[in-house]
Amino acid sequence: MTTIAFSIPRPTYPTGVWSWITTIDHKRIGILYGVTAFIMFVVGGIEALIMRVQLSSSELDIVSPEVFNQLFTMHGTTMIFLAIMPMGAAFFNFIIPLQIGARDVAFPRLNAFSYWTFLAGAIMLNFSWFLGGAPNAGWFGYAPLTGEAQNLGHGIDFWIISLQLLGIASLAAAFNFIVTILNMRAPGMTLMRMPLFTWMTLVTSFLLILAFPVITVALIELLFDRAFGTNFFVPAAGADPILWQHLFWVFGHPEVYILILPAMGIVSEILPTFSKKPLFGYPVIVLSGIIIGFMGWMVWSHHMFTVGLGPVPNAVFTLTTMAIAIPTGVKIFNWLATTWRGSIDLSTPMLFALGFIAMFTIGGISGIMHAQAASDAQQQDTYFIVAHIHYVLFGGSIFALIAGIYYWFPKFTGRMFNEKIGKIGFWLTFIGFNMTFFPMHFTGLDGMPRRIYTYADGMGWDMWSAVSTVGAFILAFSILVFLYNVVTSWIKGEPAEADPWDARTLEWSIPSPPPEYNFAEIPTVHDRDDWWSQKRRKVERPGAPVPVAGGSGYGGVEHAIHLPQPSYWPIVVSIGLLIAGYGLIYNVAVIAIGAGIGMIAVYAWSFEPVNEPEEGSAH
Repeated sequence: MTTIAFSIPRPTYPTGVWSWITTIDHKRIGILYGVTAFIMFVVGGIEALIMRVQLSSSELDIVSPEVFNQLFTMHGTTMIFLAIMPMGAAFFNFIIPLQIGARDVAFPRLNAFSYWTFLAGAIMLNFSWFLGGAPNAGWFGYAPLTGEAQNLGHGIDFWIISLQLLGIASLAAAFNFIVTILNMRAPGMTLMRMPLFTWMTLVTSFLLILAFPVITVALIELLFDRAFGTNFFVPAAGADPILWQHLFWVFGHPEVYILILPAMGIVSEILPTFSKKPLFGYPVIVLSGIIIGFMGWMVWSHHMFTVGLGPVPNAVFTLTTMAIAIPTGVKIFNWLATTWRGSIDLSTPMLFALGFIAMFTIGGISGIMHAQAASDAQQQDTYFIVAHIHYVLFGGSIFALIAGIYYWFPKFTGRMFNEKIGKIGFWLTFIGFNMTFFPMHFTGLDGMPRRIYTYADGMGWDMWSAVSTVGAFILAFSILVFLYNVVTSWIKGEPAEADPWDARTLEWSIPSPPPEYNFAEIPTVHDRDDWWSQKRRKVERPGAPVPVAGGSGYGGVEHAIHLPQPSYWPIVVSIGLLIAGYGLIYNVAVIAIGAGIGMIAVYAWSFEPVNEPEEGSAH
């Protein structure tokens, strides 16, 4: 038997906290993304709970109208840009190189820069609470509510700059993963042998690089209106505020698919594993994801049915919105067919995946209701819309992300979670979620407007609002149960095998947690679900060697081990951007300081050595 030994001396590598600050290991960056995003998810949840308490009964005065405006603006912005998106990015970072048989991402330092810039944007947005007031015009920032004349103070400025920083982080990550997926797949892994999660990551990355420039332009125009007196969105100067809505929703609806496609990829990995059968209709699901990414650009004005575009645009966007439901429905039926007559294991990840299908289907059905311009005119700006978006983004994205955390938890940590607590957490989440958001369909159809901080007695909304508030606290408790399970299992859970689920893809062929170099030998892929196929070889061909999970892999192309050196320049560049961002709000001289720090750091970064092999040996 050939023994592979590696001698990788790293006497200069940092340790402790500094090792996390300077890391460019995609797995550590994935953990940083995930932990930070979940902290932001909790912050957004606290903001939601305060709103639910305020609305639990009529004519309450727990928070002022201005604070309520800040709460719903920060809640929406936080959940979309600081929680769901970066939680998806956490999976991209940790899982994608492992699924495609790579040792790292294409640009490790750019990957680190992406995380630190995301953190800078999160810090800037949330510090607005302590620096004069948070943004208060909704996560969509409709003009002219965001104009200098209508919105004094710096809340909107914080919102603009933080979103620009988050856009930089997203673009850096998207380009990185496109190059990684297209150029760094293991030998034999053709596009149609890629795991579904990798496919959805690729589609999402293309959406990111096409969508974020649109909101970037809109935010620059808004910043110029506020800071330099231009008139892009000023009606008194002849501008049309509807321009903002077009720019925002041309970005905003692809953004919905940026949030949901990774969730679809996660579910497409979990269902085959726990159904013990291949994913039904793999090529069709891939094609459906691509079609969704393409058609996502054709439906934006269904957010604008009530602005007076006219019957022809309304009819066109009604048809395109209905049409985009077709590839989504195809995915749902393929997922159900995957479970049909499978040997189903209702473990915690599977429960959340099935919950995703049910809740996302409800959200999709109410979305089709909004596709009809006539009914949308009645539902617009009511709590029916709030119910819809939460069934899509919580019942969809969050259910799937929690499923993914449980599914890959053994790979992340090398530990098993507590299955009993996981199932209790699922049922609490399922019950609390439906108690919170399903009644909003009723209050919405009864005419309860969105974004009101109170309502008069006798409107008939008290009972269902109270039910929603009770449900919100059950949902919050379910998240505490989830956190307890994750933290205690991470610390003292049972050690995990390399492949505890008898899974299908390459990440389960290596130890849990993975070594820093991921694969001792780069695997050669011969089939879709290649790890599953390799494990079944003994049944199909008696006498053939069977790979052992956690070993050095199975028959592959031996490569020298490349371990990029840690670097602190990415975080320094991000600090420079953060300082320059505050300068844009407060003082031009501070912009120069931040830009100078960033430029010096980029210059130093450019002189860092390329990823050469370490001194060592492979026998």
